[in-house]
Amino acid sequence: MKINKLFRSLTASIGILASIALSSSMAQAASNFRIATFNTSLSPNQQNGLIDALSIGPNDPAYNTPGTLTYQARQIAEVIQRINPDIILLNEFNYNPANPVGAATLFQQNFLSVGQNVSGDPNGPASPITFNEFYVRPDATTNPFNTGIFSGYALNVQQGGAIPQPSVETSQYANTSWGFGFYPGQYGMVVYSKYPILEEQARTFQNFLWQDMPNNLLPTDWYSPTVAAQFPLSSKSHWDLPIDVNGEIIHVLASHPTPPVFDGPEDRNGRRNHDEIRLWSDYITPGQGNYIYDDKGVFGGLTLGSRFVIMGDQNADPYDGDSSFGAINQLVDNPLINTSFTPGSLGGVQYTDRNPNQIGNPFYDTAAFTGGLRVDYVLPSTNLQILDGLVFWPTDDNPLSSLNNASDHHAVALTLTAAVPEPNTILGVFTVGIFGFLYRKHRNSN
Repeated sequence: MKINKLFRSLTASIGILASIALSSSMAQAASNFRIATFNTSLSPNQQNGLIDALSIGPNDPAYNTPGTLTYQARQIAEVIQRINPDIILLNEFNYNPANPVGAATLFQQNFLSVGQNVSGDPNGPASPITFNEFYVRPDATTNPFNTGIFSGYALNVQQGGAIPQPSVETSQYANTSWGFGFYPGQYGMVVYSKYPILEEQARTFQNFLWQDMPNNLLPTDWYSPTVAAQFPLSSKSHWDLPIDVNGEIIHVLASHPTPPVFDGPEDRNGRRNHDEIRLWSDYITPGQGNYIYDDKGVFGGLTLGSRFVIMGDQNADPYDGDSSFGAINQLVDNPLINTSFTPGSLGGVQYTDRNPNQIGNPFYDTAAFTGGLRVDYVLPSTNLQILDGLVFWPTDDNPLSSLNNASDHHAVALTLTAAVPEPNTILGVFTVGIFGFLYRKHRNSN
């Protein structure tokens, strides 16, 4: 899967040329917007656990009890209030099919709408934050995530056959679900927005089959033909949510690929992680995503010139960790993605459990495990300008540093501005078309 130097030079040059063509004579949008991602770790192994915790309001003494899931939710809320995003994706935010919007509603009502200061900041509590909308795909006829959906097969056994359903909320159940989860909806996600989410135009890819990706890495030596024919690519789901930001449509491409670990030499999770990430790379590349179909049966990727932000916990670091085949490089090396600025933090540098053999720069790390990794991303298209950004990882001398314990991940945020291209984009269309052709030729040759 390595890209030779000539191909990388060609694609990088073409991508830059396309970006220039599409961005020439652009005018600034009416306003800037901040967009963020945060793996909240609000994913208890009990199906009703999160809703129960979020049902506890500020007037309940349990609201102030450290070490509880309710208290953790307050910490998460304070982080969000401190970075004050206009749009945010929360990963590992449990979904309950019996109450689809319950957790998202309660989190806004009892936590985000209440100024939090669990950090003890001497400057006082953070300002409450109100999101006008959120998206959890409540229209799904079944659970909108593959986590905790029992497959009917022993997926954790080579060529495993049909099995009876284990008890929900057990490890046996989790390991035999299409996406690891102790019950349907564990490790779900939600997008909150201050801007209108165009739900009727949203696309989801929960049911796209792994085998339908050309040149996929599906380990058919591990999964039987019967299982492979039913296996969804997405371990949770992939969402394309168009959001109207002051008249500009921004496609939020949200996902949370499976961790590339907890497997064996067959590398089934590493392979899935790679191809889950690849789905977005193909989706944004003209001509490369024609094979992709959404949950309504509509084929194709984004149209040329679309503004997008790929975001979420991708469970892949460019240099360190256990991801396979350079998984995240499919995005960070894609010339249609603006990587002119990488957010970071001094807290990541100060992290004391650092991997002494780490290759990547700890300033860019977003997760406090495996010695520090960069696994959470906010990656805008080249027709969005990056103004600033951060990884929320305060140093030990910062009054907010206790919030580092809210999750083993840290929030990542970018401030962006949209630009409006003038009608003459022929050169951009031509150069991006060439890029798509070369990219397909390379992909098909591997």
